[in-house]
Amino acid sequence: MPTAVMSSRGAAGALWFGRLAAMGVVAALILIAGVWASWGTAQYVMLTKGRETGTVQLTRCEDEWCGGPFEPGGGVSVSDHDRVVVERSVAVEEGRTYTVVLKPGSAEAVRSGPAGVLYAWVPFGGALLLASVVVAGGLGRTRLAWLMAGAGAALLTAAFVAV
Repeated sequence: MPTAVMSSRGAAGALWFGRLAAMGVVAALILIAGVWASWGTAQYVMLTKGRETGTVQLTRCEDEWCGGPFEPGGGVSVSDHDRVVVERSVAVEEGRTYTVVLKPGSAEAVRSGPAGVLYAWVPFGGALLLASVVVAGGLGRTRLAWLMAGAGAALLTAAFVAV
């Protein structure tokens, strides 16, 4: 016959498992959101085969966009883009020339090369840092949390240096 002590152990075990499951789901959702946010730009930078590449010299910057003349990488443009725009951020500066990849069917460009790849994955680096707190506090996995935090910090630092 079950006693009060036995049923409280079962309840404590269920609560412990529920906490681990909930924190695991939260950490996974944070990481998935980081990959999702990064992949929107990273797909153009990392998978350049069949995409139009070249350089742009930014001649005009506004609040959210910078633009300038586009010079195709091979000297011949597949499309008729004489001017393209790049999202304005800390990664671009008026008057400088950048290597870019055009998004298909538009005049919007994203930075390419090592700096573009690292900058595209910045949201994932932030997600690693945030998820490491959940993993350490909610799951009690401090070694894994330190590993995740170190990877996130390394990614953010490399992006900062490259940009």
